[in-house]
Amino acid sequence: MPKAKTIIAYKGNCGGCHYPDAEACKVEDLSVSYGASGQRALDGITLNVARGERLALVGDNGSGKSTLLKSLAGLITPNDGRVKVLGHVAGVCRHEVSYLPQRSTLDWDFPITVRNFVLTGSYVRLGWLMRPGSKERERAAKALEQMNLQPLAQRQIGSLSGGQQQRALVARTLLHTAELYLLDEPFNAVDASSRNLIWDALDSLREQNCTVVMATHDIGHFRERFDRVVTLENGQICEQCNEHVN
Repeated sequence: MPKAKTIIAYKGNCGGCHYPDAEACKVEDLSVSYGASGQRALDGITLNVARGERLALVGDNGSGKSTLLKSLAGLITPNDGRVKVLGHVAGVCRHEVSYLPQRSTLDWDFPITVRNFVLTGSYVRLGWLMRPGSKERERAAKALEQMNLQPLAQRQIGSLSGGQQQRALVARTLLHTAELYLLDEPFNAVDASSRNLIWDALDSLREQNCTVVMATHDIGHFRERFDRVVTLENGQICEQCNEHVN
């Protein structure tokens, strides 16, 4: 059978125009303000992320980590500065950028099974009006197995524990098959078993030369797993440290 074609291209699709020599992320003097008061969440951030790099954004709550990830994902319009992702203005190349939000921002009461929740990670590449086919369902099954969620596939997502929900988020993110992964606190409130499963998934992304930018408030004992650690404080970069990971 002929390969199915996208009927209507997803509006974030760059049309296959890639810039292999461009950085994964290029941020220049980025400032973002929230609310009527104009309080700065980010203040003059400049940061380059190389392709294939695994970078940690570290800082306390309110330091600007999540805002920076959302800016890279094209979910926030900056007040000042420029953001380029894979050579494009942020938000243009959505099919090559997979964003994992904080678990607390999702509605876990939504009536959807774990399997179908994970399948939504494939929508960005299918285009409007297209439904996941056998290929996407096979990949979803593999992601569920990778996150040890296959026995729970028919459960409603709200019935899962916090760690299981986090693993479901990671499985959905993996289904995106992106070049750049933006992860907001993927290890928040997970046990050692879930943490190991997530790290195994991240290590498989490294083998594929994918770029990972992860926000975390506590880097703890896995600092050495990153190529670089960037510390944010009050919306500014206060420290950068190369970890020289092979």
